[in-house]
Amino acid sequence: MRRRGRVLLFCAAGLLVLLAVAITFTIGWRPFIGPRVRATTNRQFERTPERLARGKYLVQGLLSCEVCHSPSDWTQHGAPSVDGMELAGQTMPLAGFPGTAVAPNLTPDPQTGAVAWTDDQLARAIREGIKHDGSTIFPLMPYFEFKTLSDEDLASVVVYLRSVAPVRNPLPASKINFPVNLLVQGVPAPVTGPVPPPANDQLARGKYLVKLGCGCHNVVDKLPYAGGETLGGPWGSVVSANLTPDASGIIYYSEQTFITALRTGYVGARKLNSIMPFGEFKNLTDDDLKAMYAYVHTLQPVKHRVDNTLIATYCKLCKQKHGAGEEN
Repeated sequence: MRRRGRVLLFCAAGLLVLLAVAITFTIGWRPFIGPRVRATTNRQFERTPERLARGKYLVQGLLSCEVCHSPSDWTQHGAPSVDGMELAGQTMPLAGFPGTAVAPNLTPDPQTGAVAWTDDQLARAIREGIKHDGSTIFPLMPYFEFKTLSDEDLASVVVYLRSVAPVRNPLPASKINFPVNLLVQGVPAPVTGPVPPPANDQLARGKYLVKLGCGCHNVVDKLPYAGGETLGGPWGSVVSANLTPDASGIIYYSEQTFITALRTGYVGARKLNSIMPFGEFKNLTDDDLKAMYAYVHTLQPVKHRVDNTLIATYCKLCKQKHGAGEEN
């Protein structure tokens, strides 16, 4: 009996070791010990007219903050924000989401908004994915992309958010179902060093802008900027397009076609779905749109045909169903 007990003990120990190794090399330990969190500081960003203007440009344009943090009228082309509810937050109507996603009220309303959040708590949430209470933000908020937001642009965003009119809009907290609520603990990463602005040339600026503004096209492993993300909600169900300069992408776009598409939501006579934030990108300058166009034409071409006008079929490349999927 003693020998049998020792054998069972050794087997149990071996299983525990195998389990620990499996966890280490798969999901990691963050689901159990919590996210990596940087302690906030008492820093405050100086309010200047330049930062206020730049912050408005970023929030209402490139970063498209109002798409998630404002209720939208999806019956209109471009889905404009509901008047008087800009940045007041909403329960997001997302098909297939594992729980309930709520984009919080970012206005400085004293009861339901962000007035009590410090500048650094806002900054940490935007770039590092940690809420003011230290918990994890679901990565629907694109903080993985926003971690490249320069320190000066980050300061400008916070300054602008402090300036908007307060809106009373009580909302529930987000609720993420098990086990997804544990798995997302490994996503946030502290930003502990300076983040400089891009170099002063068109391609560097274009790369910076595309990284911040085009994340939906860059979510599939091994298909950088070749689309493949399924987006479902009151706008319908669409799959993000291939932005690379491949024949299956947008190589046929001229610079003017690109600018017109991002400003109006039309490619020729074809209407783009309003989940594409052209309602916000219309606020970008010609120089910024031209820089984005120049950069996407330097990307590695990726063959991945996505056509939302066709019946969805399985695509072996992105592992999704979308129009023209069977052609890949």
